[in-house]
Amino acid sequence: MKGIDKYTQLLKLPEGIAPFTLGEGNTPLVKSRQIGPALGFPNLYFKLESANPSGSYKDRFAAFAIADIQANKGKLCLATSSGNTGAALAAYSAAAGIPCKIAIVDGAPEGKLKQMRAYGAALYVIKGFGKNKEATEQVFDKLGEVAAENQTHLQVSAFKYSPVGMTGVQTLSFELAEDLERVDNVFVPSGGGGLTLAVARGFQIWKQKHSNFSLPKVHCVQPEGNDTIAGNLRKGLEAAKPVDNATTKVSGLQVAVVIDGNETLQACKSTAGNGFLVSDEETFECQRLLAIKEGIYAEPAGAVALAGFMKAVADGELDKNANAVCIVSGSGFKDPEATERLIVKNPVNYLESYNEMDQYFTK
Repeated sequence: MKGIDKYTQLLKLPEGIAPFTLGEGNTPLVKSRQIGPALGFPNLYFKLESANPSGSYKDRFAAFAIADIQANKGKLCLATSSGNTGAALAAYSAAAGIPCKIAIVDGAPEGKLKQMRAYGAALYVIKGFGKNKEATEQVFDKLGEVAAENQTHLQVSAFKYSPVGMTGVQTLSFELAEDLERVDNVFVPSGGGGLTLAVARGFQIWKQKHSNFSLPKVHCVQPEGNDTIAGNLRKGLEAAKPVDNATTKVSGLQVAVVIDGNETLQACKSTAGNGFLVSDEETFECQRLLAIKEGIYAEPAGAVALAGFMKAVADGELDKNANAVCIVSGSGFKDPEATERLIVKNPVNYLESYNEMDQYFTK
């Protein structure tokens, strides 16, 4: 077996559930050729979740979320999303023949909305949702009522709402444990905390089955404009906190409320992991570096982990003989508006004829 279906026996799933797969998982793990060595850190790796079918790690979630809906004879996929969850669920719902309705976070990138629409999902962008704490809580309350009326579960990429779907995300850790002789540090981008929590829990599950496996430190990296988890983790506090307004411009990581935050903080702490806060500017610079130094086309959220890693190196918090993995959570194709920042100084050259080529193509 290939992909996440080979790990089904390791997962605690309701009886009779197997992933509804489109070939997700088994994503590349590539060693840094330039960024790591330039920092004196020779063992930096990137886990390219951007290689999944719809372009993000959320396909691991969707494979099990849709399987759960099918097992319960659900007739509707009802979800919330800032982009990648919606794209994944829309794709898998289309393949399963299930209608998909999605409440969209205010300010979600147009590229992600177009992807969802291409799969046939019905989208509803709600003002203030995802950015404002009160608006977000009201939307979740209303969606809970709609889900109950339709005898289905609200699909959100968080253990609090969709534990079966999030179980599938733990397969990411299984792959890392198999791909590397040892895993020392894993830097994970975090909004509501679900991905970070899944990575930490995945390693715990692997440890239960492989006693010689050493648990890596799982680090939670968040934008400064959405500090619900990372700041308190670094301070040694016991719980996450909501923010009144998420001000970060990094799409996908604007989650003002505490969803899986408390559990994520505790899970990272149990691995001796730490919290890292990065600015949007640092994130956009890491997005650029991934592209021009490593050939990795990531959306901004997919570059957050690298920004956290670079901060850890700069502050002397990592052993340079250890290894580190940065989770590249989604593809650059997800957010074409963000790409504009990368290419503004690299315009297309339009030539009137081939006669002009000599001045550009020869030394």
